[in-house]
Amino acid sequence: MSSNLRNFISVTRLNKPVGFLLLFWPCSWGLSLGLYFEKDLKTFFYYIILFFLGSVLMRSAGCIVNDIVDEKFDKKVSRTMSRPIASGSLNKTTAWIYVLILCSLAFLVLIQFNFLTICLGMFSMIFAFSYPFMKRYTYWPQLFLGFTFNWGIIMAWASLTNEISYLPILLYMGAIFWTLGYDTIYGIQDISDDEVIGVKSTAIKFKNNINQFVMGCYLLSSIIFVLIMLNLKINYSFMFTIFFIATLFYQVKIFKVNNSSSCLRAFKINNFSGLFIFLSLFLLTIEI
Repeated sequence: MSSNLRNFISVTRLNKPVGFLLLFWPCSWGLSLGLYFEKDLKTFFYYIILFFLGSVLMRSAGCIVNDIVDEKFDKKVSRTMSRPIASGSLNKTTAWIYVLILCSLAFLVLIQFNFLTICLGMFSMIFAFSYPFMKRYTYWPQLFLGFTFNWGIIMAWASLTNEISYLPILLYMGAIFWTLGYDTIYGIQDISDDEVIGVKSTAIKFKNNINQFVMGCYLLSSIIFVLIMLNLKINYSFMFTIFFIATLFYQVKIFKVNNSSSCLRAFKINNFSGLFIFLSLFLLTIEI
């Protein structure tokens, strides 16, 4: 593998698919919720491919922007000092060219949707490109990530229904608490380094009560998702909502503040959490 390709894969985190999957799963939820009302399977499958591509492209671009913005911080953190920009193996000019190409491709994906979805997608750029700065000013960058990573719910719903409704907004709120929980677990890995360099996070803010905080986030998320299912139709697919809840509380059980590997292991479980909500909503739909 050439050094250029290796740097590209590393800086976009394509070798770590959990990240773009956590961006994609909320999109699949919004589409499945929209499918419940619109019953258009052909469009659903076409759109789910587009949202998957968009998730990979935008997450990749976001990672590069994050690494450009955090270059000085990344050099001081053991987990990130080997990243291509921080280590100097990838220059910023090339990195910005990558961002431009990825965003251009993502825009080509975006214009396949209706006007409302295109507007929502353009609005999401405010979240995507301001998120890397949040850790400098607030202890709640994880909350801002929740706003950013789950916006696909609203976009996906709008792509099928061409409107905004209370159900996708409720789903969005539940997903924000989900993200707030799992990214706090992820942030535990960097607490010691972040405190030294002055970076903020919910992991630092709640480090003395972090299990209770994550439990609270996951409990609120679980309640909201159950309420959504009760608003639709209860059948066998509800068991996947139960599986989702089980994965959340299993994470709370296994992660330890003084054990980074346990935090990463708990964080990665969220890929299955996202899948379970997708199955719960999608299987509810196709039975109708």
